[in-house]
Amino acid sequence: MKYSGWPEKGELVVGDVDEIEDFGVFVDLKEYEDKRGLVHISEVASGWIKNVRDHVGEGQTVVCKVLDVDEDSQQIDLSIKDVNDHQRSDKIQEWKNEQKADNWMLLAFGEDVSDEQYASVANELLAEFGSLYDGFEQAAIHGPEALSSTDLADEEVEQLVDTARDNVSVPYVTVTGYVDLRSPNPSGVDDVQEALQAAEGNGEVPDEVELDVTYVGSPEYRIRVKAPNYKTAESELEAAAERAEVAIEEHGGTGEYHRERRSDDE
Repeated sequence: MKYSGWPEKGELVVGDVDEIEDFGVFVDLKEYEDKRGLVHISEVASGWIKNVRDHVGEGQTVVCKVLDVDEDSQQIDLSIKDVNDHQRSDKIQEWKNEQKADNWMLLAFGEDVSDEQYASVANELLAEFGSLYDGFEQAAIHGPEALSSTDLADEEVEQLVDTARDNVSVPYVTVTGYVDLRSPNPSGVDDVQEALQAAEGNGEVPDEVELDVTYVGSPEYRIRVKAPNYKTAESELEAAAERAEVAIEEHGGTGEYHRERRSDDE
């Protein structure tokens, strides 16, 4: 996806060196439609420059800082030397992430998605999350809830979430659910305790998964799972709740799993 407008002064942009002259370098901006900027020779590198080609080559991908934008004269002044290594690395990674997200958009809505729908969905994600990639990442972690404040149609939300969960690799995902445990027996406290131990897995939870159960407010307990990916976290959460329900029901009690907290106080 390319933006149709103009970059802002101070913004970092990614571009390809298109043409090299004695006075500077012309750069085609990858993130903006039909936009080209000029890096004056004094902004290519620090110190005296004898030959611009000693510092950049045609076709090279560079990260530049926008020094000035003159829409009337269609001119964008850029600097390469004002971008440090850390900024350059972060910007390149951000740009690569957006390329991934662009592909995910096509996976979600099809190669023949209309320009109008693509722009509509993209603008919603940009407005809410600041980037397409962050939108997909939040959809992978939090599901439809992450997109609840957007104006996307239900079908669009479903397509985005399904695609995100299939493609986004999140370092670690935390999901939370709740289980209500009740026992009518005189030994009800012990029954509940046994059910909580069952929920925690009795040592059988995979090493890469962190699972804890905490008291919220009678009869409600929180189950929190941290896992390498969303599918694993959801699976372990549901399995923990099911173990608790089975354990309490074996003592004649009841268990009910739900995703939203019901008690008022911690």
